[in-house]
Amino acid sequence: MKQITYKQVLVAAVLLMTACKKYAPKNDPITFGASYTLNIVTDKAAYKPGETVHFSIDKTLTGNITVRYRYMGETLKEETLNGNTWQWTTPATDFTGYMVDLYEMTDGKEKVYSSTGVDVSSDWAKFPRYGFLSKFGQLSNADIGSVISSLNRYHINGVQFQDWHYKHHMPLAGTPSAPFSTWKDIANRDTYAATIKAYIDSIHKYNMKAMFYNLGFGALNDAAADGVQDPWYVYKDNAHSTKDVHVLPKPPFKSDIYLLDTSNTAWQQYIANRNKDVYAVYNFDGFHVDQLGDRGSLYNYNGNAVNLAATYQPLLQAMKTASPDKKLVMNAVNQYGQQGITASPVDFLYTEVWSPNEGYKDLATIIQNNDIYSSNTKKTVLAAYMNYNLADNTGYFNTPGVLLADAVIFSFGGSHLELGEHMLGKEYFPNSNLQMRDDLKLSITRYYDFLVAYQNLLRDGGTFNTPQASCTNGKASLANWPPQNGKVAVNGKEFAKRQILHLLNFANATSFDWRDTNGSQTVPNTIQDMAIRFTTTKTVSKVWVASPDINYGVANNLAFTQTGNDVSFTLPSLKYWNMVVVEYQ
Repeated sequence: MKQITYKQVLVAAVLLMTACKKYAPKNDPITFGASYTLNIVTDKAAYKPGETVHFSIDKTLTGNITVRYRYMGETLKEETLNGNTWQWTTPATDFTGYMVDLYEMTDGKEKVYSSTGVDVSSDWAKFPRYGFLSKFGQLSNADIGSVISSLNRYHINGVQFQDWHYKHHMPLAGTPSAPFSTWKDIANRDTYAATIKAYIDSIHKYNMKAMFYNLGFGALNDAAADGVQDPWYVYKDNAHSTKDVHVLPKPPFKSDIYLLDTSNTAWQQYIANRNKDVYAVYNFDGFHVDQLGDRGSLYNYNGNAVNLAATYQPLLQAMKTASPDKKLVMNAVNQYGQQGITASPVDFLYTEVWSPNEGYKDLATIIQNNDIYSSNTKKTVLAAYMNYNLADNTGYFNTPGVLLADAVIFSFGGSHLELGEHMLGKEYFPNSNLQMRDDLKLSITRYYDFLVAYQNLLRDGGTFNTPQASCTNGKASLANWPPQNGKVAVNGKEFAKRQILHLLNFANATSFDWRDTNGSQTVPNTIQDMAIRFTTTKTVSKVWVASPDINYGVANNLAFTQTGNDVSFTLPSLKYWNMVVVEYQ
């Protein structure tokens, strides 16, 4: 079991650092490939209720093109497209997702040209879509702007600054009155204050939030000179002779990391003051707290056993008390300490997923457990690293592996930490060995549009259930979650007036391991004209389907019949993931 998170360097870290030296000078923004047709861009990642959205498209459309604004499956407004830019004043309802698409009627049929999602939320933590940054060398404003504008297209609304800091126990380089302009990070990489500030400014321009990363309880080997005292540490023995230490290879790393007792109030006050130093210089919006998982038997300086998982809640409470206007989130490595973290003043939940949680069903279970812990008040972000072994060398992400994992995560109400200067394949975030092919760039855009547009169905209430649904024309075999060999998995969620059927196509999956570590997952065979029978005791008024794989995610009404408790309809096609919505009278 990998109980690490910072950042599981071991021998692999040296290899990753070598790769980073090769790739670090170039910040490759996630841009669209040459094969895309039309891109709709919004000026922000999220909007306040009543705020104006500024849209632009990168190609000129001719003909009678209509802009359509939708909430769930309902059309709110339509207007004629005139030119390549337009505006829309959002409704006054907070925490709502909308889909905006461009279409034209041709021979009595809709031709959809493109779409995008619009998130109207006054607090980004309600529906967190978390990205990352990992390289803070001397970058141009153009490079910085390109990275953040690409994250904006994915509607990323919060960004984690990974390994930006000077020392774990002293994240700010210098002092608030005399901050350093450059410094070496833990891996001896050059870091520039100007780059940090420019990234924060660019992030805020798009109404994203910037979170600074650090361990909640780490100190380097020179910490005594900076005022960190021996009684604050945790020890491997009850005679305080051996400090708990996370060993790192040197070179490239400049120090091992020694661990503090997070329940020690003196340490809490010390690190809270160091964080205030950070906030005095950099306009970060909050603190992303990391941990190292289960460290085994630990003791404080006085020889008393330390229950590490139980110390996170007081640490987080102390951080919030010290900086009450700043956001907090903490990594629960494989769910270690998650219940105490959930009870603390964190704004959403974050789990770094490791073995043995390698199945698609494990991703769903983690999200559902987090919903239970928080009584559905705090949404989940999963740090789940795709194509893990493949990322040891240069190459490309395996598109079906990524999309199947995202389909599971999104359909169960979570989001996926995966997008930054590059897509994420390793826990050492600067590793950019794998790139996205054009098909993945296009598809992942649709998936994030879908996550935003239908966030009120995906991430805003409802109760998971096991609906009675079957395929009646032999085109596929359906089975309730979790996935089974040769089956389309059905994940159900019930609302007062709706039943959701998420259909996830595992019919020809080569594996049920979400990580697709060697990139061997295959593209699902598209299932055409699948006749579905759904059983309900309620009277159905409407059935519609939407999919990030079809028609840019735009909802499509389905003809249906209801005879007694049986509702029958036909799905035009299923590739990776369809969301069927059955609405009741």
